[in-house]
Amino acid sequence: MPRAYRTKPERASAILRHHKGMDRRTFLSRTAGAGVTSMLAAAPAPKTPGASGEWRNRQPGMAYRRLGRTGMMISEILSGGDPIRTNNYDHLNLAIERGLNYLDMAPAYGRGDCEQAYGKLLGGSAKRGKVFLTTKVSGFTGVRNQLYKEIFDALPAAKQNAIRQLAGEMVRERGVDKPGYFFDYYPGQRNQIGPAYLSNAMAREHAHKVDGSAKFREFMTKSVEDSLKRVGTDHFDLVMCPHGACTPEELDIPEIVETFQRLKKQGKVRFLGVTSHTDPAGILRKATALGHYDAVMMAYNVINGGYLDQAIREAAAKNIGVIGMKVAMAVATHHKQLQPVPQWRIDKVNRIVPGEMKPPMKAYLWALQNPNISAVVSNLWDETFIRENLSLAGKKVELQPA
Repeated sequence: MPRAYRTKPERASAILRHHKGMDRRTFLSRTAGAGVTSMLAAAPAPKTPGASGEWRNRQPGMAYRRLGRTGMMISEILSGGDPIRTNNYDHLNLAIERGLNYLDMAPAYGRGDCEQAYGKLLGGSAKRGKVFLTTKVSGFTGVRNQLYKEIFDALPAAKQNAIRQLAGEMVRERGVDKPGYFFDYYPGQRNQIGPAYLSNAMAREHAHKVDGSAKFREFMTKSVEDSLKRVGTDHFDLVMCPHGACTPEELDIPEIVETFQRLKKQGKVRFLGVTSHTDPAGILRKATALGHYDAVMMAYNVINGGYLDQAIREAAAKNIGVIGMKVAMAVATHHKQLQPVPQWRIDKVNRIVPGEMKPPMKAYLWALQNPNISAVVSNLWDETFIRENLSLAGKKVELQPA
């Protein structure tokens, strides 16, 4: 049985060893999307990073790419929030010195401790101008599921069974849980599919009871404002809502873009994004079609990449920024419940990416060969991770057949 690690350094050391008829919804999504697109769309991204764009902390040795129409020139390697806590953040000063300029966080990471840690790293306003800050609206999809569950619980048993059957049919029809496309990046991820599709199945008859709920606006507003306080900043460059969208229908909630626009007018946020671990291709296509999403951060790696390439090209054609996450977790994981990683995944990345390198590093390098990916999120547990993963920026390799 794997041992429990008492401290973050212990866990980081273990990871190092391991690494070796138009309704309101439709109307708002179309009209708001068109309006936001016209306001936020920038000139098409240059084929190679050039002088145009918003630069921060540009350093030699780091490579940068444009994050779609945001114009933000972000470092190819980003700092993920999973390992960042108030007792484990100071090492990121080295990453910033080496040109990293994007910090990813969420209220869900350490129940806000990650955001507080980044606040300590930035030291108030001392380093704020060097980095782009992104947070997420964690738990937003839970609001939708709870509203539908309250309706579901009041229905007769026969109706409940019919809804469950329809939800199951939708999952099978879309193939969101098929092997190779879906696998667990964290414990419990698979359990989110059922409630999300139960909500989808109910929406056909009961959407009018959920759409327009003030709970969506209140939740998103409070989440962003609480995050601002924890970090100690007056604005985020990018807010991701929902955090971990499970189905494309979740992006249809009109209150997302309405609330974002209000927060944007208040100067608290600049751009809107969404993240997805489950059905990332479906989420990316939906975000691209809606028009008011500026960026998508999604699970993209050497295992599921074939399912996503077309959606990524379509997003790039619309100037949507795409960030790859869970890139290395296809071949390595710090979650003891998901260990060991199947050997065939490691063998695959070793075949595709030549050279003597740790499998996680090869996984990042594989993703960065896609010119339509702006960057990859990397968990920088300590200075060793920083030196290794940031060394991949700008590297080109000739990928081999799988």
